[in-house]
Amino acid sequence: MPRLLIATNNAGKVRELRALLAPLPALTLCTPAELNLALDPPETGNTYAENAAIKAQAFAQAAGLPALADDSGLEVAALGGAPGVHSARYSPQPGATDADRRQYLLAQLAALGQPQPWPGRFVSTVCLALPDGQTYFAEGECRGEITAQERGSGGFGYDPIFIVEDTGCTMAELSFDDKNRLSHRARAVQAMYETLLALKD
Repeated sequence: MPRLLIATNNAGKVRELRALLAPLPALTLCTPAELNLALDPPETGNTYAENAAIKAQAFAQAAGLPALADDSGLEVAALGGAPGVHSARYSPQPGATDADRRQYLLAQLAALGQPQPWPGRFVSTVCLALPDGQTYFAEGECRGEITAQERGSGGFGYDPIFIVEDTGCTMAELSFDDKNRLSHRARAVQAMYETLLALKD
């Protein structure tokens, strides 16, 4: 049975990716912590695909296993698509938390003087990297809008201020199962299923 390394140190992403990959029982999933891998590849790419590849390739080479990495971001139309690939680092404050980044984003929107709602979308690219250097990519998106009122306690990142299109709920208000049905990351991983099913021992 082929093993697949979930190439992230983000506990929230690990939990989501385990659930998203559960329909593929032919794969044995493992994490960096389980393999005692302490990697933190610098995300220096200019696109989601470049950053996902940096992470997937680093973990695949270190572990000698196929590795699946995700890079994702929030794109807000009123901010010209920002924070985009810089979503995880979108704050002038060193050591900023998710809450700090949400407040900084809302401050940027408030400064524009434009009324709510602010249309936006979450975007995800996943990369499957093999130890021999081959890479495969899939993409997904989830459309919605930004709200200035944080709602919900689930998820992570910008989830509490992102209202998912046609649901009336923020990503943080969705159940775990619903998020893994509607999210950008879910759609990207599902688009990778066929490639993952072709993995060999």
